[in-house]
Amino acid sequence: MNILKQVRSYAEAKQAVCLQNDSIPKELYVKYGVNRGLRDINGNGVLTGLTNISEVISSKMEDGKKVQIPGQLWYRGYRIEKLIENLGDSLGFEKIAYLLLMGVMPTEDEAKEFKELIGGCRILPTNFTRDVIMKAPSHDIMNSMTRSILTLASYDDKALDTSVSNSLRQCIQLISEFPMLAIYAYNAYIHYEKNASMIIHHPNPNLSTAENLLMLLRPDKSFTETEAKVLDTALILHMEHGGGNNSTFTTRVVTSSGADTYSTIAAAMSSLKGPKHGGANIKVMEMMDDIRKHVKDYSDKDAITVYLQKIVDKEAFDKKGLIYGMGHAIYSVSDPREKAFKKFVEQLAIEKGKEKDLMLYNNIEEIAPVIIAQKRKIYKGVSPNVDFYSGFIYKMLGIPEELYTAMFAVARIVGWSAHRIEELICADKIIRPAYMSVMKEID
Repeated sequence: MNILKQVRSYAEAKQAVCLQNDSIPKELYVKYGVNRGLRDINGNGVLTGLTNISEVISSKMEDGKKVQIPGQLWYRGYRIEKLIENLGDSLGFEKIAYLLLMGVMPTEDEAKEFKELIGGCRILPTNFTRDVIMKAPSHDIMNSMTRSILTLASYDDKALDTSVSNSLRQCIQLISEFPMLAIYAYNAYIHYEKNASMIIHHPNPNLSTAENLLMLLRPDKSFTETEAKVLDTALILHMEHGGGNNSTFTTRVVTSSGADTYSTIAAAMSSLKGPKHGGANIKVMEMMDDIRKHVKDYSDKDAITVYLQKIVDKEAFDKKGLIYGMGHAIYSVSDPREKAFKKFVEQLAIEKGKEKDLMLYNNIEEIAPVIIAQKRKIYKGVSPNVDFYSGFIYKMLGIPEELYTAMFAVARIVGWSAHRIEELICADKIIRPAYMSVMKEID
């Protein structure tokens, strides 16, 4: 038996010991008033900091009572719906990135300068693609990207400089490089592990982030204006979501320790890849594929209702009792991102001839909340979240599932960067919450 098999067998044998000695009775959390997941008994987040960057609102107080309202998402004082609306037909990833990073809406000249800067920074070190990205290809694109982020520190002679200006410079460069880190990692994976052709395009500095993503991914480099606009909108909607989400809080925690930008963003990536955070849209797509197998007529609401009831009753799909894409930790009446996204989903579905699939999504969006309300005790209500449609969009754009969470990262690094800069400027203490020990002392 070689050492790897030996350690695997050892770990399996010792699992029961860990389960026995590391299990803590749930009633102790209640007894000592521990807010598990940093959320109180009503689902409200425990206040751990202040921010100027964004705000997420889902309720208001009326006559001393908490009342659920349609969800709101604000970026630097602007409602997300208004930001999307004011862009019109133009692409706005870079403009909204400037807003989040700098705190003000850019002038036309500032927006142009920043877009040119982002485009010009889409350059990886010499032979980086060959020596780092292709050296250890993996189906786990998030792991591959994280390894690349940490390795990029080796090419930065000011990697450990945590001054605001240097950290901002590093963040801008990483925002620029993320599309390449994602797409090149995927190309290496399909070439070495799937025996597919590997076609590596150089980014075009004159194209936007959304346009470059589509161009880098496709062998013929082609894409339509609608495709670019829809992906651009998806990226903007995923850019930022308050300081309390898991990966952004991770950014704050690691930044507070004095760590460098590369380590901080790598930690945030590791948080985002978890299926409870960034991988949600993949579960939606898996569920939708399962529903298609069992519901042949997408207009048959009765058949859809019956199958969704089976899912909630843990009789179908993964038997977890969840209708993925429904509900959110914060929003109840509605997710503003989903509302802003819906018309773009419809536009792309028409262009791609996917009206029947859109009908299925619309019917599930109508039926699922009713079933969940009947079957579950949901104190604040439930509605579709942005992940309900994002996987559908990515599929229509020809983006493979291996890249779904990476697309989230390409957008969310903007929010992470803004929170890192704010933490560097405002905070002077390491984030260190308390844990109560319930260990039994042994003489």
